[in-house]
Amino acid sequence: MGKFLLQSQRRKNRSRTQLRLKSRGRKRLSVHRTGQHIYAQVIDDERGVTLASASTLDQEFKGKKGLSIANASDVGKRVAKRAKEAGVTQVVFDRGQFLYHGRMKALAEAAREAGLDF
Repeated sequence: MGKFLLQSQRRKNRSRTQLRLKSRGRKRLSVHRTGQHIYAQVIDDERGVTLASASTLDQEFKGKKGLSIANASDVGKRVAKRAKEAGVTQVVFDRGQFLYHGRMKALAEAAREAGLDF
């Protein structure tokens, strides 16, 4: 158990280091996933404000299971749409400790298709 926590913490630290180097004034698209849901939010770190968010807990997903790649893709489209309404088009992708694979990749690709640049 301890080894897993160390590896995930190392992945998170590597991700955050690269994120700081690449951000340069861009907003951050932070993504978190659990066993049942996926959450995405666009954050302005300079002001400490969340500009847009979407998750599988939103009303639009009522009755759907949150585990599918299709739902992660829908969350990506929704967060991109809400970010564009807030005036954000360029973001940096913060995957945290999670690997860029599966639901993370589906969410990122859907957000790109919906108009976010990262």
